[in-house]
Amino acid sequence: MLQSTTLLKRMGTCRQLRLYSSHASCTVSGKPKQEIALPSQSAPNSPAQYALTTLDSLINWARQGSIYPLTFGLACCAIEMMHIAAPRYDGDRLVLLFRASPRQSDLMIVAGTLTNKMAPAMRQVYDQMPEPRYVISMGSCANGGGYYHYSYSVVRGCDRVVPVDVYLPGCPPTAEALLYGIFLIQRKMKSRKVTRMWHRR
Repeated sequence: MLQSTTLLKRMGTCRQLRLYSSHASCTVSGKPKQEIALPSQSAPNSPAQYALTTLDSLINWARQGSIYPLTFGLACCAIEMMHIAAPRYDGDRLVLLFRASPRQSDLMIVAGTLTNKMAPAMRQVYDQMPEPRYVISMGSCANGGGYYHYSYSVVRGCDRVVPVDVYLPGCPPTAEALLYGIFLIQRKMKSRKVTRMWHRR
């Protein structure tokens, strides 16, 4: 008898939940719910906002089409990084022009094992890069130390030194994986807001 009463209560609760789900546009108090669009979903409602949105899209399109990675190969992953500039993957068609100077780069690809001795130099190079700057952590060693995780001389992930945008797993990751990581960086560049945030201030 007690079990059947409990079962009936549960069924009643389920019916109430169904009833509430059918009225999902109401709050708990019964008032109508107000839908507020996120800043990324809201359409421009003035000529100034439209102009700034268009300007942001133009700037982001230009940035996506001219990524200058920094040559920062630390170990064997650097061979796969060089591979995307070779004829098979031909990074030049994506305008991936490797630069030797951090002041001309906007993407750092950390390819290989980062040691404690190299970490301050890597941070200095990262600080010399102009904004906006992005970082790809390439391979198990850069992600978390890899095979050398318990070594006294290895940093357990380059994200302890610089902020990382994209992690590429593998030992080593293939050139296709690195290209996919660069495509993810391009997608991140596409949603960047510069002039709109300035206008909002």
